[in-house]
Amino acid sequence: MKLFLFVLALAFGGAAHAADSAKGRAKAVQCQACHGMDGIAKIPEAPNLAGQNEDYLVKALKDFKSGARQNDMMSVVAKPLSDDDMANLAAYFHSLGR
Repeated sequence: MKLFLFVLALAFGGAAHAADSAKGRAKAVQCQACHGMDGIAKIPEAPNLAGQNEDYLVKALKDFKSGARQNDMMSVVAKPLSDDDMANLAAYFHSLGR
């Protein structure tokens, strides 16, 4: 029974706050010069983000913020982002691939 409760807590523990793609869209204004508001890159060095996996996008942003991943522009852009900002941005760009 304890194992069942533990698994249940793990499964639903993170569900308290769902990402908000509308907030992500508002935050994505700062991304549009390179990645476009439609998630299609505007410069050759930038990847397309439309439809990208949310978990991947969050991990990439966290890695840029922490310095685990380096890019002159993204390292600066990611620094002030909160965990909610990252989740919202990821939800927005993911939603563009539908």
